[in-house]
Amino acid sequence: MPSSVVHAGFAALVAVGLLGSYYDRRALVFLVAVLLFPEADTIAGFVLEGAHRSLLHNLLLPAVAGAALYWDTTREDSLLGGRGGDYGVRLAWVGLFVHVFAHVALDWYHLDGINLLYPAVDRFFELSGEAYLSSAEGFVQTFVEVATDPETGTTSVDAGQGGTTQNTHVPNPAQPSSGSEPGGDAGPVDRRAPIAVRGWQLYLVLVGLFTLVARKLQSAPEEPP
Repeated sequence: MPSSVVHAGFAALVAVGLLGSYYDRRALVFLVAVLLFPEADTIAGFVLEGAHRSLLHNLLLPAVAGAALYWDTTREDSLLGGRGGDYGVRLAWVGLFVHVFAHVALDWYHLDGINLLYPAVDRFFELSGEAYLSSAEGFVQTFVEVATDPETGTTSVDAGQGGTTQNTHVPNPAQPSSGSEPGGDAGPVDRRAPIAVRGWQLYLVLVGLFTLVARKLQSAPEEPP
């Protein structure tokens, strides 16, 4: 799965791009905390079956948070705006975007995906497929496939849905898979904390670091006389 380092690299791009003049060290610390927050469901996995990639890796939680944030920040007597001003409002929205796009959405495509609408719907979804333009077939996409059974006429939709919390375990350093085959001798558990396991992941990490350094070295524009 994309490591926290990869998530952080992508989050740096989102943060620098969206925070603008509100970017500072305090904002960066806050966004790092937001970025790591979903990993807390790994701990919950010790007591709740299938909690990892379910409890805090879903789109239902940020949807509720986003609705509450929109309701508060569009009022004249906004609680967040009154306490944190424009800085607090911007930071809250960017934090929400970092949570969704730099963490949850990245995990959506990998391994067994995420439990997209948990706890309302207990079903893992993996974002997988391809989209291309073909001279013979035209536009083709396989992310969501709709098929009709010629015998029964039943229509089925494949959006990458998989198992549930009862039968899906997403390996992680705290709860790795043993790698042993059923009926075989269980070997030592290999616990790995990945940094980058694909070229594009290393690329995101390096570009994120470059962006942070470049932002740090940028000088403030001179004010017109």
